[in-house]
Amino acid sequence: MILYSWNVNGLRAVSGKGFADWLEASRADAVGLQETKIQAGHEADFANVAGYQGVFSSCTTRKGYSGVGVFHRGGHLAVNMELPDPLYNAEGRLLHLEYPDFHFLNVYFPNGQNGAGRLEFKMGYYEAFLAHAQALRASKPIVACGDFNTAHTELDLKNAKSNEKTSGFLPEERAWLDRFVAAGYVDTFRMFEQGGGHYTWWDYRFQARSRNVGWRIDYFFVSEELRPLVKRAWIDDGVMGSDHCPVGLELDV
Repeated sequence: MILYSWNVNGLRAVSGKGFADWLEASRADAVGLQETKIQAGHEADFANVAGYQGVFSSCTTRKGYSGVGVFHRGGHLAVNMELPDPLYNAEGRLLHLEYPDFHFLNVYFPNGQNGAGRLEFKMGYYEAFLAHAQALRASKPIVACGDFNTAHTELDLKNAKSNEKTSGFLPEERAWLDRFVAAGYVDTFRMFEQGGGHYTWWDYRFQARSRNVGWRIDYFFVSEELRPLVKRAWIDDGVMGSDHCPVGLELDV
């Protein structure tokens, strides 16, 4: 089974940059998208793309903000949206597709750079997500993908020292990722690649992408039970159209 995750930074925008061709060529069973920016009530505009069915969760409090989607070929048992806690379920940040062998969680974690209140919201969302994942894991394993908005280690961004006080690399954000891993979730890319220089997001400014001055903040995690079924995990850093690139996972299920 082939899965992809991609922060598209606006689904309408990326649709004019060859998205349908990429989706068709991906041959994926499901593709989780983040930052779709689709206005609530307009999701039907993307119900069918390149032979895929689209399901979406959109922000209900701000127009053109946040949002997640999954393009899929079927085979799942159910679709659920958002976290159980109402404090965190208005911004269109989580889609959950239940498959026969695992729960697929596509998540767009908050950015903590817009003041202390948003950092607090981000950290609260992290905790609520981990609790939700653990509750679901009691029934079957977890595949969690998306934009986690944090680089985990110094290997996961180009300029670690100069970003130690920047949200996205703060000690408390990185400590939560440590806790997530300690709870039994595996960073699948690191199963195959231990070195640095591999990124998934580049600032649009300063020609950051052409110079590969980036951050690895987009992940596929699986719960430990699925580790033996991970065939490969990769970053498609040659795919353009967004300030992020897609990441992929292949499972032997």
